[in-house]
Amino acid sequence: MLKAAQAAAYACGLAMAVLVAGCVSVDYQKLAAGELSGSLFVMWVGEGNSSGDGNFLFVPDPRDPLVFHRADPATPGATIQPGLMYTDGGSIPKIAQVFKGLSPWGYAPAYMVHDWVFIAHHCIVDGSTEKRFAQVRGVGFEDSAAILGEAIKALIATRQVAPNDVAPGAITAAVGSVVAKNLWDEKGACKSLQVSAKDIAAAEAAIPGSTTKAQNLRTFRIPEAVAPTVPTVRPAKIVARLSF
Repeated sequence: MLKAAQAAAYACGLAMAVLVAGCVSVDYQKLAAGELSGSLFVMWVGEGNSSGDGNFLFVPDPRDPLVFHRADPATPGATIQPGLMYTDGGSIPKIAQVFKGLSPWGYAPAYMVHDWVFIAHHCIVDGSTEKRFAQVRGVGFEDSAAILGEAIKALIATRQVAPNDVAPGAITAAVGSVVAKNLWDEKGACKSLQVSAKDIAAAEAAIPGSTTKAQNLRTFRIPEAVAPTVPTVRPAKIVARLSF
């Protein structure tokens, strides 16, 4: 989910939640399924650490963006459209990946939605007024865990993934754990989560319009120092595309 030190801490939270599920106020079993639509592009940009399978870039499809609708349209974060961001899928410790349902990409669309909620929250806390984060304003920590659970249920309801008696509840518990709450409350994280100019250019070269349309226009306009070289930039490697 989040990168570097945050991912490592988050992974520890998941490991604890797998062992001690139920220590969070969000009950996965009581959540209703949300709705996912659109396409998911993932590009590889570097190797990972002890969790996940590497560092990747989630890139919105300019023609068919990934969109999540919560089960109750009156709840915070009722509609979420993730923007360009770094991700390592689900920050699942490698020791836990042997268990069914705990692949770092097993619930990829749900992880992308949750990652975006965290990133947007950090930037809002740090003072950002960007419109691309507007859908996440008002989303609290418990909402963030519920959103992930609802997104996983959406994948199961549409048979994109098989039902699992353990993994969804454990993952939802992890994102509602004390470790995750500490990350949620962290200040000053927005800057470190921004996509580099080089990776913005590589994404745009691979999928024209992915960094310059809709919600990405304001923040991800390619810097002048990079823009002249865009035609010669090597396109990022697309490693996955899923449609819903």
